[in-house]
Amino acid sequence: MQQTDAKSASPSPFWTFSLSLYGKPGVPDACLTLQDGSGVDVNLALFGLYLGRTGRKLTSDEFRKIAQTTEPWRAGIVVSLRAARRALKEPPTAFDGPLADALRKSVKSSELEAERIQQEVLFVTFPAASIGAAEPDLAKACAENLEAYRTYLGTTFNEAAVATLLTQAETITATKG
Repeated sequence: MQQTDAKSASPSPFWTFSLSLYGKPGVPDACLTLQDGSGVDVNLALFGLYLGRTGRKLTSDEFRKIAQTTEPWRAGIVVSLRAARRALKEPPTAFDGPLADALRKSVKSSELEAERIQQEVLFVTFPAASIGAAEPDLAKACAENLEAYRTYLGTTFNEAAVATLLTQAETITATKG
């Protein structure tokens, strides 16, 4: 596996794509719905959309391989930081105040950085040219990637959330880097 120094490296096209998509109307809520309602790792869903926009279609087995690579980081780091950030939204009364708020903001920043590192590792470890099959219909590739991820997870996805992600992803051009 290639390694990346996410701190010193310029943002990958995948990170740039994710920021663009996340800034679109309805996308943050759709991601949260899928994360909290279906156990989605939003970074993997975004990776599927990014790869779809570059003309790559993945299988559920490929999502399994990707998830196995990132799961230790996601579970140990990203999820832990998210839990701490959420807990700090309503700290115990004796700890409520500006210091706890400053800590929450710091944890939120660390959580975002942990997600960026995960995305940079995905980009380096699974280059678009070496994973999946070519699919010239980019909208179809995106839809099939989300379906392959859903199949891998063995769950259902909120249809409105998926529709929002697919509609908004169509407005972004992705580069392979």
